[in-house]
Amino acid sequence: MSMETIEKQDIQGLVLKAYGRMCNTRYSLLRVNDAALARVWLSRLILELADGDHPAVHTCLNVAFTAEGLVAIGLSKQNLRQFSREFREGMTETHRRRILGDHGDSSPEHWRWGGTSGTASASEIHILLLVFARNEAVLRDYWAQLETTIAQHKLSIVTNLETVRSKENKEPFGFRDGLSQPQICGLHPQTNPDETVAPGEFLLGYKNEYGVLPESPIIPAVPQQGDVSVLPSIAPGLKDLGRNGSYLVFRQIEQHVEKFWNFAKRNSSSEHAARRLASKMVGRWPSGAPLTLYPDSDPGDQHATNDFGYASQDQEGVRCPIGSHIRRSNPRDVFEQNGAAHSIRLTKKHRILRRGRPYCQPSEHDPNVQETGIHFLCFNADFSHQFEFIQHSWCNYPQFDHLYNDPDPLIGASANPTPGLTQDFTVQGCPVNQHVHGLERFVTIRGGAYFFFPSFNAIRYFASL
Repeated sequence: MSMETIEKQDIQGLVLKAYGRMCNTRYSLLRVNDAALARVWLSRLILELADGDHPAVHTCLNVAFTAEGLVAIGLSKQNLRQFSREFREGMTETHRRRILGDHGDSSPEHWRWGGTSGTASASEIHILLLVFARNEAVLRDYWAQLETTIAQHKLSIVTNLETVRSKENKEPFGFRDGLSQPQICGLHPQTNPDETVAPGEFLLGYKNEYGVLPESPIIPAVPQQGDVSVLPSIAPGLKDLGRNGSYLVFRQIEQHVEKFWNFAKRNSSSEHAARRLASKMVGRWPSGAPLTLYPDSDPGDQHATNDFGYASQDQEGVRCPIGSHIRRSNPRDVFEQNGAAHSIRLTKKHRILRRGRPYCQPSEHDPNVQETGIHFLCFNADFSHQFEFIQHSWCNYPQFDHLYNDPDPLIGASANPTPGLTQDFTVQGCPVNQHVHGLERFVTIRGGAYFFFPSFNAIRYFASL
């Protein structure tokens, strides 16, 4: 794969960096009330935004837009039609609910934000401001400055979502998170080639794993809307509004921690066995150590080991079950019945860059009880082939890789399965498999939206509308 030069100074930093040293985060969802003032705000905000070269010492700031938000700041409907259908339709569209499995308590009519009803519905959310800070005090001071500017430009704060990153970097179920991340080709030359993915899988304007450019919003230079001179030309009379931008998925996922561990204990003979079953469902031990390399017990401490495969070490899933969360969300070198090298090539076409963080807040039903979960964020250049494919075809699909009725044990089970049909988790073994019946749903979707994460040049263009 030939390496393309990544234009880091035109790319908002969160695509290229996870901001791991920024322990406190506020995701602020905004509504535009005055398009002209919002554009003035954007022209000033761009001076604050962190790019791919930003050192991320004290604070970082990035911004993203919903389809409704682009219209609200003045983008013409003709130009909006150049964006992907998934982005324009949004996460709550009927077909998309089926793909993502958003039913029952996770249905968009029950969401706190981004759903189909209420004061924080999808139509009210226009802009996502992502604010990162080194600690709580820095975040508080920085937000005070940002909030004043937001009010001056007649932007309404629909809701603020808070996160605090722990030193152990564990998600609420108790397992170390964020260990299996693809690296963008050209940025990390020392990375294992199996984990290096073409930039066009995450950034518009670059070739993807198919060797072609992903679909990008291409707008005409004439008739002109806004200052198209700030955008790169892709052909005579055509401007690429997408280059160096990406599409962002944001879902607030409540995790029912007590329910998860109670299930593991009910189906185990001891505390140790319960811990082992929970780890089998995840595919890693709580320390982060992969079951493929450490099948018998958790080595403890903190493990960031990610250099492993299944083809030569665990083809049959005896160590790490085939239906475990990490194996089905990234099959690595075992993609259905393909050989290892071909499997890796196929898997790379369905990777995402995860940027999520855990949250903890008082329960809406009982302020004395803490609700915990993940603010799940990920980047992809194609919602359908990446995030939605993983969710629908790998996580929610009960017949994944020749299983029978095994949805993803962490995020794929239905709260109300078809009557007479059980949901199982299969632990492959020798000579016989263990089938854990009655899999429950351990997560509830509390909000979500699809965003366009623009380049600096695209933000300049939006400000000029």
